[in-house]
Amino acid sequence: MAASHHRSLPVLVLILSLLLLAAAVGPAVSEANSTVFWPEKEMRKYRRARAHLKRLNKPPVKTIESPDGDLIDCVLSHLQPAFDHPKLKGSRPLDLPERPRGHAPDGTATTGHDFQLWRTSGESCPEGSVPIRRTKEEDILRASSAKRFGRKPIATTRLDSESDDHEFDHSLVPCNSHDRQHAVGYVVGDQYYGAKASINVWAPKVTSPSEFSLSQIWIISGSFGTDLNTIEAGWQVSPQLYGDSSPRFFTYWTSDAYQATGCYNLLCSGFIQTNNMIAIGAAISPVSKPTGGQFDISLLVWKDPNHGNWWLELGSGKLVGYWPSFLFSHLSEHASMVQFGGEVVNSRPMGEHTSTQMGSGRFAGEGFGQASYFRNLQVVDWDNSLVPVPNLRVLADHPGCYNIQGGINAVWGNYFYYGGPGRDDDNDDSCS
Repeated sequence: MAASHHRSLPVLVLILSLLLLAAAVGPAVSEANSTVFWPEKEMRKYRRARAHLKRLNKPPVKTIESPDGDLIDCVLSHLQPAFDHPKLKGSRPLDLPERPRGHAPDGTATTGHDFQLWRTSGESCPEGSVPIRRTKEEDILRASSAKRFGRKPIATTRLDSESDDHEFDHSLVPCNSHDRQHAVGYVVGDQYYGAKASINVWAPKVTSPSEFSLSQIWIISGSFGTDLNTIEAGWQVSPQLYGDSSPRFFTYWTSDAYQATGCYNLLCSGFIQTNNMIAIGAAISPVSKPTGGQFDISLLVWKDPNHGNWWLELGSGKLVGYWPSFLFSHLSEHASMVQFGGEVVNSRPMGEHTSTQMGSGRFAGEGFGQASYFRNLQVVDWDNSLVPVPNLRVLADHPGCYNIQGGINAVWGNYFYYGGPGRDDDNDDSCS
């Protein structure tokens, strides 16, 4: 009898395991025909994600696997996502633009073609193609919806380019819980046709998947109501967008204050890439280390006076691509503000300020080797000439969490240190 009892134990365990598995899986099962019924909402989400993947991922002529797991597809230049736009169908990338006068590659910047992980093996895409980080299903499913995938959250804290006192406007955008916080240097009050800076790269801690930390240049025009135009480029850590905590080279644009237009990188019809060795959205390596080597990237964004498109250059004269002028309303003419600096999303986890770091996670006062920096700040004027930034102002909207200190010297020109830890044990009373 005892032996029979022991033999029945594995059967009982198996039955219990199957019952628990059925309870955990979730979809309903019809006893009549054993058909599985997935919840309609989930089915719609998966269908939209797959449809979006089909639109984004173009057939590659070659695929390169990065050491971090990214797949880099080499796509024929005229088949990249930008050319899905009705105004670009059937066209091809433009010839080289006219560079700004006074422009000399930053000889002290450490950016080469091999500053990204996917290029550590020395591979690149063939001429006539561009490298595009492949979007995976899980990337889209991490977003709030397929429609919002690849877009920034609408800002609830912002620096208004048309305000009289140029202070932060703390009015809220309805129906959005994300608070974007900044430590920036900026110029306003003139017509700007581009900007240049060198930015050192770090790997700040981002504590919530829905938050990000970035450092970038903003080219801005319009108001912060519904017609804001921006062009943005820099580096960012965004677990929701990329699925990890690596700093990545990125671009962004919007023509309606982040509402319905624009996106990161090549995740919509917009930016036209021309470079076959730089993958927008790919991880940057190496990064800066405290009291160790400082790694920075040099970025130049400017409006080509011949065709009116906004071009992006990285490092020592490497053209990445351009934003067509027709994407914008105000920026089809010029910018009214340029910003340089850091931004984080504060989702207020547990009702407290986030501990997501900006820059290196250290305050500006800690200086070189500890704090993040922007150096050699310049703007492009009406004559397509690069000039030192005039009357740079610095501003941090939550200085107890993230701050900024500017300066000028013969080597770095206009520069500033910026960043901070957000909320931590040492500054939990002053950061809110």
